[in-house]
Amino acid sequence: MCSNIGVNFVVVDPENKDLRALIDRLDEELKSRYPHETIYVVDFSDPKVREMTFVVAYSGDKPVGCGGLRPLADDSSSMELKRFYVDPATRQQGIANRMLLDLEQKAVAEGCREIRLETGIKQPEAIALYEKHGYRPIDLFGPYVGDPDSLCYGKILS
Repeated sequence: MCSNIGVNFVVVDPENKDLRALIDRLDEELKSRYPHETIYVVDFSDPKVREMTFVVAYSGDKPVGCGGLRPLADDSSSMELKRFYVDPATRQQGIANRMLLDLEQKAVAEGCREIRLETGIKQPEAIALYEKHGYRPIDLFGPYVGDPDSLCYGKILS
């Protein structure tokens, strides 16, 4: 495992060009894994996107990962982890671990008690990461209900 001492996590606006470029790469990766299935994207034209917290991971000045937290409308104490991605060239360096912990701390600071997320059945690396960090399977929620390619997880924050 390589060192990631030089990685910083920066809160950015939804319009941030590095965030958008990383999300575009995430979407391309998901489309290659799920060529005929639904890909759940963030609608950046929706004014509610401003309620989200986005983080970009920088190694030096190079953007290498991103993630977001979206307040869940049905539960003011819960947030959804969205658009979590680390560039393939910088995987296996602990960046995803640190970024997930950073986002969890931000959620707690905003009064969140639970994080939920959706991932896909063809993403074993993501499933392993979430399970390693204490996320447990939950019922499909929101737009994911009825999607056979979706898996949902949740974690109670302390």
